[in-house]
Amino acid sequence: MPNSMRPPIDYVWEDVSTQLISEFGYSQAEVDTYAGEVENNKEALLKIYNALQLARGFENACNQQYMQGKIRGFMHLDNGQESIPALVDYAIKNGDKKYSYYREHTHAIASGVDPGAVMAELFMKETGTCKGAGGSMHIFDQATYFQGGWALVSEQLPYAAGAAKSILLDRKLAVSDNETFEKQDVAPPVDDDRISIVFVGEGGAQNGRTAELLNSAAKDNLPLLLIVIDNGRAINTFTGDVATNGAVYQQGKHYGVPGLHVDGQDAADVAKGGKAVIDYVRSGKGPAILQVHTYRFNGHSPADPEHERGRKDEKAWARTDQDPIKKFEEKYTANGVFTEDELKAAKKEILADVKAAVKFADESPMPPVELAKELEYPDAPDTDYNLKPAPAYADAVNARTISDDQMSTVTAHIDGLRAKAIAGEISIGDAINLAIHEEMLRDPTTTIHAEDLQAGSSYDIPKLTQQTYGQIRAADEIIDEGHFIGKALGEGMNGYRPIVELMNTNFGIFGMAELSSAGNTYATTGGQFDMPMTIVGAGGTAPNQALGAEHSQPFHAYVMGIPGLKICTASSPDAAYGITKSMIRDNGPCFLFAPVKMMKSSVGKLDLDICAPLNKAVLLHEASAESVEAGNAVTVLTYLHGVNEAQLVTDEIMEEGFDIDLIELRSLKPLDMDTIRKSLERTNKVAILDESTQSGGVGATVSARISEDLFDLLDAPVKRLCMDDAPVPYASTMEVAVVKRGSDLVQGVFDLCTGQF
Repeated sequence: MPNSMRPPIDYVWEDVSTQLISEFGYSQAEVDTYAGEVENNKEALLKIYNALQLARGFENACNQQYMQGKIRGFMHLDNGQESIPALVDYAIKNGDKKYSYYREHTHAIASGVDPGAVMAELFMKETGTCKGAGGSMHIFDQATYFQGGWALVSEQLPYAAGAAKSILLDRKLAVSDNETFEKQDVAPPVDDDRISIVFVGEGGAQNGRTAELLNSAAKDNLPLLLIVIDNGRAINTFTGDVATNGAVYQQGKHYGVPGLHVDGQDAADVAKGGKAVIDYVRSGKGPAILQVHTYRFNGHSPADPEHERGRKDEKAWARTDQDPIKKFEEKYTANGVFTEDELKAAKKEILADVKAAVKFADESPMPPVELAKELEYPDAPDTDYNLKPAPAYADAVNARTISDDQMSTVTAHIDGLRAKAIAGEISIGDAINLAIHEEMLRDPTTTIHAEDLQAGSSYDIPKLTQQTYGQIRAADEIIDEGHFIGKALGEGMNGYRPIVELMNTNFGIFGMAELSSAGNTYATTGGQFDMPMTIVGAGGTAPNQALGAEHSQPFHAYVMGIPGLKICTASSPDAAYGITKSMIRDNGPCFLFAPVKMMKSSVGKLDLDICAPLNKAVLLHEASAESVEAGNAVTVLTYLHGVNEAQLVTDEIMEEGFDIDLIELRSLKPLDMDTIRKSLERTNKVAILDESTQSGGVGATVSARISEDLFDLLDAPVKRLCMDDAPVPYASTMEVAVVKRGSDLVQGVFDLCTGQF
């Protein structure tokens, strides 16, 4: 053993059974039953052995194919940790939701995913689990509810919580998945005992998401199992060098979440103890932790130099002395359960299956080039959301989940808002709230997450949702946007339509990893999983708003580069209402930004019951024909507070003999180049009043597109009136140097029309 750097724990079954009795409340007789179901059952033991050999054989084949160049990119192998997939094969059911990390090949196969499809995915073939779009770190399979394969360390934790919540939602709403994985008006069976399982390494378990997961799972009594794969290495670094508490299974004590520690070198004990923990979760007693002490025989990836302290010596020793397959073979041939020939025959059969998987992958076709663009969005940008039918079961679900008093209250609330809308007195916040209620009643799979939700948050966007639909559909959340955006992602993968309200959109910075993965999921899964998610909140930077730098960041620009995300803005109640309704009906992730300083002050009428397009800009003011003929007209592109700033100075611009086509960029992505082109064909000049920074801002993208696609229409350079790259100061005397406003637009139009470029 190399310097006793990480000695084996050498547990016997009594060490495990004692924990089950003390931490999980099992009796000795119950513990003995779990032991007997494995030790006295040759068929169960053979099932475990086959899973061990399949995991090892598959990973060995992956390594060989990687070295031959048939598998590319990053690849992470599971050799030495086979007791975990053996447990999955033994105790996890098809309907359970499974969330793994980037070392997930064996977890997928143990969950029932076809090995040939997994290998084909690694070969980047069209017959792969994700049509070659995911690769080694992103294995997904809808039929077995294997939901990743996630590459950012620990990001999968809140997703699994959302998946667990979807199980509770199914039970509460009395709905279930049909054969195409859409919700139907059929209740889950009375004995529904599905759970959500999430895998994480002990290094990744040090991430703060673990604490958030335990808190959420305990608070909502989620049917969730956290499996901690403890190989002692955070990538290759000895975990003890960077983490004080390696006993992750004990971290749940503060939340009332029990944990079990098992020795991964004894696959039978892992199966026995793991099954007991899984049954604890299935019984409805709440979440649990299973920590498996194991050793990884390979580096972090095949390309890993493994220079970290003690890693090479440990790996060589572990392969010799800590091999769970060798231990299984020695134990069960010595006690006479199997002969060596029986195990050799089983191994031979398994390796033949692995060989067939490689052959299938090798002979499969590559995906067509067109597939990449087809997987950008689940719903095309030009979708008419007014044509999408409501679920046929909506009234039935509402009737059994919303009381008469609740329905009376929310109906009166909606009627009041609609009266305001007709009178032209509804605010942006109230318009979004109205859209949310109408859609939550139209489709009971719609849920909402927010901070201060019970109180209506800052702008009444989630007002009366929890009071109407209950905590199960309208959840108050801890103050970490990444956590509840992640939970929404897990719900979205499992047939629900989550809304996330951000009190201020800049707080979404905490959720960049989750937002990025939401945008990628439809494509990464090869189109298997839609990702309906509507994120809405107040943001942007108004002149003289006095909120300081952190509340004045252009988060709308930060997320522009996330693939698969539709991004809209709304400067009026009517735009906010129609866009919100469409986003909730969209099958992909959408983000609506509303102007933080206009949420209550901007009021108007609504085009009730109408969904707005998510790919169109809107011409709010058209320059006169005379100004166009004289060359004194300018196309002005703006959004959020810039719309109000432009409207305030339009008369001043006209008094000086100029005019503008004022276009509100309600869709930042995709960008409506047709509307921009039509205006430029008239004016041949464009100014962008931009609520983001000079470097990397929205205006930079719009300007580049105009220069690339519409250059021949320009008589002058694009005029960008954007925020300076400096942080937005609090003091108004400094803020004017950073944030552009109406007066800057007046000057910009003058400069363009008089040739002062």
